[in-house]
Parts: sequence; C-alpha cells; structure tokens
Amino acid sequence: MMVSMTDIVISNAPSAPKNNAHNEGHIQAPSILSSTQGILAELAASMAQQSTPPATLYVLATPIGNRADLTVRAVYILHLADVVAAEDTRVAGHLLHGLGLHKPLLACDSYREAGAAAGIVERLAAGQRVVLCSDAGTPAISDPGARLVAAVRAAGYRVLPIPGASSLTAAVSASGVVDEALHFHAFAPSKGGARKDFYTQLCAAQAPQVWFEAPHRMIDACAQLAALAPQRSLCIARELTKQFEQIVTLPAADAPAWLAAKPERSKGEFVLLLGAAPAASDAALQGQDVQALALAQLLASELPASKAAALAAKHYGAERSKVYAALLGAKG
Repeated sequence: MMVSMTDIVISNAPSAPKNNAHNEGHIQAPSILSSTQGILAELAASMAQQSTPPATLYVLATPIGNRADLTVRAVYILHLADVVAAEDTRVAGHLLHGLGLHKPLLACDSYREAGAAAGIVERLAAGQRVVLCSDAGTPAISDPGARLVAAVRAAGYRVLPIPGASSLTAAVSASGVVDEALHFHAFAPSKGGARKDFYTQLCAAQAPQVWFEAPHRMIDACAQLAALAPQRSLCIARELTKQFEQIVTLPAADAPAWLAAKPERSKGEFVLLLGAAPAASDAALQGQDVQALALAQLLASELPASKAAALAAKHYGAERSKVYAALLGAKG
C-alpha cells in the first residue's frame, strides 16, 4: 500500500496533553493538525519536485528530545532512503518504526565509522541513497560522522545536509550572551590536567565560549567557572526541548549556588555558554550589574547608550552610572 508523506507526518504526530489547569499554555494538537493538513500536503508536493539525487549521502539531523522537532523534509528523505547508517541502530530503528518506515540499518558509531565507510561507498556506487543519523541532533557535531563524510567526498560522491535540531544552535539562540563570534569546544575533558587546562584557557579567552558538559561534572564545572571568571555571564541550558527544559543566564560567580539549590538542576544534558570577557572599565561590576550591562549592550544597538544603560539598570535594579560607564568602556 502506498503511504503519502502527509499521512506519515499526520498519523505519527505526538498526542496533545489532556486539557486541565496544569497544562496552561498547551494548545490541543488535533485542532492544529487539522488546520495544517493542507500546508503539509503542499510541503509534500513541493518536496516531491525537489532534487533528491541517488548515489548521495544525506546527513540528517534527528530530534534532541522532542520528537515533533523532526522536520517534514527529514521524514521525506527517510522515506526515500535505501539504507540508514546510524550511531545506534536501536535508536534509529525506534525512530523509523514511529514513522511507519522499515529500512535496512548499518551500525556507524565512533568505533565502526571508519570500517563502515567502504561498504557505504559501495552502496553509493550502486546508486543508493544513504542516510547518516546520530542518536540525537546533527551528525559530526560531537557525534560520529565526520570521517564517513570525508571518505564519501574523497570517493567522489555527493554529501547533502538535511538540517534540523542541534543543541548547540538551540542554546546559543536562547542564551542572550552570544551576538558575534563564538568558540565551540564540544565536550569538556573528563578529568586530570586536561580538564584543568581546558577551563583555564576557556576563561582566559575574550570571546564567548560554548561547550557541552556531563551532568556528573557540573558541580566541578560551576566551581571552576566561579573561580576563574566570576564576573562573566554564564548561560546554563539543560534538557533542551524536553519536558524539564531549563535555560538560565547568571553571573558565573552565582552558578555553584544556583546548581546546589535544587537536586534536579544537576541532572540531564547540558550546554554551557560563557559570555565575552568584560572590558577593563567594568571589572568592578558584580551581580545584577553584570546582567544589566549585558542587556544594555543589546539595547545599545538600537538606542543611545545613556537610554540603554538607564533601561537595563532599572530592569535589574542596578546602579545606572556604573552600567553606563561600563557600557561606554565596552563600546570603545
């Protein structure tokens, strides 16, 4: 039986929470889906007209926690795939099953990636469409995939990205601490001198820094950040897109106390973002003054410096003159 792409997307959409007082802010999914079926049908028709060449490796992003974040285009590409190369075949199999799809699966984790490349190139030579996916997020970003992509390119075959969920971009977009260049470090080292050197060098850098941290090392991470960069803004993004998602921005000096306040705050998956180092003129800023300066810097792109400083100081209860002086120093 032929199944349309619209049928796949609609029939496998997550169910809405029951309507009660505790679900404030939730919108009933069936009503949304009934009003968007026409849009999904148009998207499916549009994708059918796009080029999806054979003999191509498709690097496909999967949800990082919320299954609804799988894009319509990703579903379409999975529908066309001849084989799926997965970081964990069990995870990929569960995803495919939820979409009503059945595809051959190849193990392509960090240990098997290099060995799997030759077989995947053979499949591409036979004209197959191969999808590469990790357990969550975008392959080759702190996940397997880069070596396979390099091997496929070296063999002369196309590699096309199917973009989607990424904890890195999700955290940066909602942090408010990164508006220019940033440095991404993947996962922090786990122990020893390498970990100490990592945090020392990270806090010595002037530009914003972004990295992943394991939950059982968050206490140590916050302690090091509080000691090495107490005045810099720190965004802690936890369990992104999941039920207990939490994003908080605070001075790094306050991070240990925030983490210790509730046991659940040290659980889950973390993305950490350290804001740019403060200018010399705002070295004396503390607490709410640091937050006010960060807000003032954002406002100053549209408002005069004095107005930006006044609004930010009022919002955070900070001293206007200190925020204004620090803002002028940061601008140059």
